[in-house]
Amino acid sequence: MHKKIASDAAAAALSSTLLDWYDAHARVMPWRVGPAERAAGTRPDPYRVWLSEVMLQQTTVAAVRDYFRAFTDRWPRVTDLAAAADADVMAAWAGLGYYARARNLLKCARVVTQDHGGRFPDTAEGLRALPGIGPYTSAAIAAIAFDRPETVVDGNVERVMARLRGIETPLPPAKPELTEAAAALTPDKRPGDYAQAVMDLGATICTPRNPACGICPWRDPCVARATGIAAELPRKLPKKPKPTRFGLVYVARHPDGAWLLETRPDRGLLGGMLAYPSTDWTEEAPADAPPVAADWHDPALEVRHTFTHFHLRLALRTAITDAPPARGRFVPRAAFRPADLPTVFRKAHDLAAAHLDTGFPSPL
Repeated sequence: MHKKIASDAAAAALSSTLLDWYDAHARVMPWRVGPAERAAGTRPDPYRVWLSEVMLQQTTVAAVRDYFRAFTDRWPRVTDLAAAADADVMAAWAGLGYYARARNLLKCARVVTQDHGGRFPDTAEGLRALPGIGPYTSAAIAAIAFDRPETVVDGNVERVMARLRGIETPLPPAKPELTEAAAALTPDKRPGDYAQAVMDLGATICTPRNPACGICPWRDPCVARATGIAAELPRKLPKKPKPTRFGLVYVARHPDGAWLLETRPDRGLLGGMLAYPSTDWTEEAPADAPPVAADWHDPALEVRHTFTHFHLRLALRTAITDAPPARGRFVPRAAFRPADLPTVFRKAHDLAAAHLDTGFPSPL
């Protein structure tokens, strides 16, 4: 019993120390209500918390800032997003990656609007029932937006806990142990600020390489610092090498300047996104399967892109034609922005344009 009380007191002291550090050093972000504002009574907008958390999944803060501002300027409330056209949202998401998030973003906004009167559920359990919201995101929204004492564990938190407690079990097997360590420190008071404080600590001080242990608020109790292994943690199992897939991408233009584009199927990689037609992406080079009759040119150029689970190499084909396409549709030049394409197809567009500039024979 006494040991338990001592353990609780130590955990409370650690949490309090970190919150004091956060009050002085919290990062300023467009979606965040800072500690001073929070103390003055400003409450976070669950919509902005949810949107930022979805955008930040497997994406850096630097990459998300401008997208977040653009989305909230255009769709300031969840009801506005729910009423948006699918194509507009997918185009606004282009370049942010992991496009299933954008599809689930729309589904979630519409469920919140239609089934919950435009208000997000205020518990992790209720949030998990919404499309695209898993254990991490539900815990983060519940803690940050509603001050629920949920344990929020992302990559930053895993790294901080591994070092603080000297946990040498490699990831991913270490996840339950790291989550348990994080849960033991999650306070009942200010859990939203605390969740953001641990993530800020991992992002700014307890960084993957060259952690700044000398200015860390948890430097004294940190086991990894004391034993000199902070930079080695968390340990990770070796990753399997990524396979390479191959395909062909077809960049065609109508004589009037329109581009041949298609909307990819809703299901699958880059689902629902505007794209240039391409073959399937396979382990062996696929057979030619042009989307429209044309005198196709092979400029011997290749688009290279890396997804989470594989590398992709797409051979470029170019043409100009007014034949009716078997796949896709001609989109007038005035109605098309290359920025609306996902990155891999924007690379194809840029490569075709660069090919023009080199003076190689091309129908474009």
